[in-house]
Amino acid sequence: MIHLKTFIFNAFSVNSYLIYNDEKECLLIDAACNSKAEFDELEDYIESNDLRLIALANTHGHMDHLSGLKYFKEKYNVPFFLAKEDEFFIDSAVSHATIFGFQIEQPPHPDKYLVEGEILELGKERIELLKVPGHSPGSIVFHIPSQGILITGDVLFAGSIGRTDLPGGNYTELIDGIKSKLMILDDKTSIYPGHGPASLVSNERNRNPFLL
Repeated sequence: MIHLKTFIFNAFSVNSYLIYNDEKECLLIDAACNSKAEFDELEDYIESNDLRLIALANTHGHMDHLSGLKYFKEKYNVPFFLAKEDEFFIDSAVSHATIFGFQIEQPPHPDKYLVEGEILELGKERIELLKVPGHSPGSIVFHIPSQGILITGDVLFAGSIGRTDLPGGNYTELIDGIKSKLMILDDKTSIYPGHGPASLVSNERNRNPFLL
């Protein structure tokens, strides 16, 4: 069984997700912590629950979702996964953050690229990778069919969608990807976005003004 813990980190209120199985193996998606208090909060949860971090993975490469990567990669000596199409964001992350008055440490480059159709394994649980570009060229959605979980990053929010005016953004691609890959999933699939509250596929299919 998969367990999911949500943390809200940094000035951009990014949702970071720690998912773990009954064997205590865990995957950290979008390590966005960016202060000692936030590092401590996440680290304390991992250690107090006897979890074993096996990898870091990102839904996309925007700087607000990258801020805790350096710390946790060095602390736990684990690999970092990101789609190749978003790797170019890594080199400009620090300067881009500065534009917004936001300071981060230089994020690492990925050890492995996330590719649509591949499966990440967390013990016996399978995590499907769905590529939904448009917010960024390499945005990846993590789908755990056995638990009805969809971690969408900034692709899809409760009642909204990701912005498409940043480098590599494309409104048509984003809408097409959401409709053809996410809205076909079971109504009761839970959506865990990169910002804001969780939702359900049925809610977004029937009420999201961008998808009607």
